[in-house]
Amino acid sequence: MYLVTTNVGAPKLEAWKYPLPQDAEIIKIHRVIIDVDTAKMTRLKIAPDDRRGTLCDDIACDGTFGDNEWSADSKQLAFISSSRDHKEAKFRIADVATGNVREVFEERVATQYESGQGAANWRFYPSTNEAIWYSERDDWGHLYLYDLATGKVKNQITKGNWVVTRIVSIDDKTRTIFFEANGREAGRDPYFTHFYRVNFDGTGLALLTPEDGTHQIATSPDGKYFVDNYSKPDVPQTAVLRDMTGKLVADLEKVDVTRLKAAGWKPPTPTVTKSRDGKWDLYGLMFTPTNLDRTKKYPVINYIYPGPQGGGVGSRAFGPSRSDHQALAELGFVVVIIDGTCNPDRSKTFHDLCYPNMADNTLEDQIAGIKELAAKNPYMDITRRHLGPLRWWICNGGGDVQAP
Repeated sequence: MYLVTTNVGAPKLEAWKYPLPQDAEIIKIHRVIIDVDTAKMTRLKIAPDDRRGTLCDDIACDGTFGDNEWSADSKQLAFISSSRDHKEAKFRIADVATGNVREVFEERVATQYESGQGAANWRFYPSTNEAIWYSERDDWGHLYLYDLATGKVKNQITKGNWVVTRIVSIDDKTRTIFFEANGREAGRDPYFTHFYRVNFDGTGLALLTPEDGTHQIATSPDGKYFVDNYSKPDVPQTAVLRDMTGKLVADLEKVDVTRLKAAGWKPPTPTVTKSRDGKWDLYGLMFTPTNLDRTKKYPVINYIYPGPQGGGVGSRAFGPSRSDHQALAELGFVVVIIDGTCNPDRSKTFHDLCYPNMADNTLEDQIAGIKELAAKNPYMDITRRHLGPLRWWICNGGGDVQAP
């Protein structure tokens, strides 16, 4: 892979090893355990793994090397071996003293396996010979309890037409899981995140954040309380304090945007349109000039970032600005962002609709959505096909390639 520096004086050509799709081999993970006190190194008795994780191609993409977990006595190490194409994930346990490795179970999928959004949602419980595992085997991302002695499922912990996204914390004594999930609450944006609790055996599922909006959670160090900041893209944050049963303890603060509005600011407009085949509701945002004249015509600019790892809208939390979308609208445009099919945080079927055709780019969903919006908003001019030189970016394995 090559880059040319931009600097005062002559540019420099930089080159480094970078695995491309057609390469037979990629970087490997050689798993070893080092005892710092004795300087003893034990190599695990398995072949090197492809450098892959259950969240993305970067084994440290969550910042914690999350696909490894020690037993409390440090005698065992549980880890996941992921295949290069992300179609296989093997749950393995290593004996630290000998380097022996036992394969407990594996997840095989036809397209792509991932263990959640933003964090790896599996946990190792050697004291009870159990593990919590994440799977989309019923078409939705849910948690399962495994028996490590047999490698079999003891029970499904969560179920339904909604998606677990992140385990926040676990109370080991009461065997209670506190987690975030999307799409369970009817009539709301399915990308809004809510906070829940459930027992290991699947009983006691409870919603802890009832308000309509997306919820950002911070738990207290003692695990007894959490601060909940909830908002929408067009509704500022409200912060409250709750205990871990969801009971409201105190109202903390509300964001005041009075001065922002006085300065001429306006929020984006949430949109819901149909997918290209009319099957799915697609959610997005629309930005219009603050001095919008509904009797005039405005050309439309469509902002696309199509996944499969994330959509164009991004966070559903409130923010006074989102990139330069409103600034662009002020120049006399209508800016439209639609999270099309093939994006995560919905069903497995939804996520895999474009697999492996990256060229799909959700373009047909964007076209269908913009036509639907234009039918409702006559000031949108969809007859203009090109506005001048543009640039596009392709995300390729963590490196952005820019082309004219």
